[in-house]
Amino acid sequence: MHRLTVIALLATFVACAPADQEPAADTQEAAAPAAVTLADFAGMWTMRAMPEVGDSVLVEYQLTAAADPAGWTITFPGRDPIPVQVTLDGDSVMIDAGPYASVLRVDVNVSTHTVARLVEGRLVGNFEARYQTTGADSVLLGRLEGTRMMH
Repeated sequence: MHRLTVIALLATFVACAPADQEPAADTQEAAAPAAVTLADFAGMWTMRAMPEVGDSVLVEYQLTAAADPAGWTITFPGRDPIPVQVTLDGDSVMIDAGPYASVLRVDVNVSTHTVARLVEGRLVGNFEARYQTTGADSVLLGRLEGTRMMH
């Protein structure tokens, strides 16, 4: 009987011992999105800004993107180009502009913060527009989509 107990305990230890092999690829955590460079976004883009809900277009503009962060601008119809600041984080580009004269609100300055990424050849993302008023600033949240005109 003693021999049977020893064999049972040995079998239990072997069954509970950690495996020496790596887990299967499908059980490992998903890989992080590939990092991008500014050159991935380079070109001229036709952009459309829309509210968070719905398909109405609030404003269209041109985004000029370059491999050099100093070469990025946004241009609204009939206006001079506005330089923007860009930073990268993983698969996304952050674009900050302003303050500049709002296209949507007369005699009000606005600053915008955009986070966008490349999706199937389009530039898509979200934006936050902060309007500077004499009272508390107001905020408009929305989404954007862009099509590359040329590279």
